[in-house]
Amino acid sequence: MQSLKILLLGAAIGSASVLPASASSSAWYNSEGGKVRLVTSGKPDEAGRIQGVLDIALKPGWKTYWRDPGDAGVPPQLDVSASTNIANATLSFPAPQRHDDGYGKWAGYNYPVSLPVVFKLSAAKDSAVIDADVFLGICETICIPVQTRLTVDPGSDPDNADDAALVKASFAALPAPARSDFGINVLPGDHETLVVEASFPGDPDAADFFVAGERNYMFGAPSRSEKDGKLIFTVPILDRPSTTPTDGGLHYTLTSSAGAVQGLLPFP
Repeated sequence: MQSLKILLLGAAIGSASVLPASASSSAWYNSEGGKVRLVTSGKPDEAGRIQGVLDIALKPGWKTYWRDPGDAGVPPQLDVSASTNIANATLSFPAPQRHDDGYGKWAGYNYPVSLPVVFKLSAAKDSAVIDADVFLGICETICIPVQTRLTVDPGSDPDNADDAALVKASFAALPAPARSDFGINVLPGDHETLVVEASFPGDPDAADFFVAGERNYMFGAPSRSEKDGKLIFTVPILDRPSTTPTDGGLHYTLTSSAGAVQGLLPFP
């Protein structure tokens, strides 16, 4: 979406934390295009991790973004630095869809979506309270950044069956790890292009490739071609760091009519 279409509207700032933390889920925060809350599974595991979801209930006709929103979007963000006994939080993303609003192509969701999140406790055996500053974009013909603080005391209702079921289903819906018959192989490209060969089951016309622009990379929408019976995605590299990182990689998701997989690819 064009950056001029993003309306700050005072950053649409609100807070659901005015209510006391009294359940394994937060209060809903309502915005123009939908509502958002945090839900947890309650008890941490032996490693001091609590599973949860950022639950986004979109109104019909509204959309939100994947981890890479394109050149002018707002990706979901979660800051837990104000929390008690929470070291960090890691968001995961279900397989997105490709959208074209007439101004640009971007990846996201046009239906209610629950983003899995893992909260890591600083001290595994101590109690924790999650105070999460949430920032995301919810879009119709305009994109409205939504900012709020959501508060959860995971230990106050640790056996809530509905919350646990939602969390379990959201993690189960994540793309599976890539494998040899469903994944990508990076081909030689150049400084301005990322080229991958895709292997997947199902209809080739339904396949799509999404790569996240992280670590100062920015990517355009991929183009499709065929070589030796294989589907090739060529992705423009619109921006890149001055020095190629040597640790980790870039998150990608490959979708097909038979499902979706995810993985990391080397920095181009």
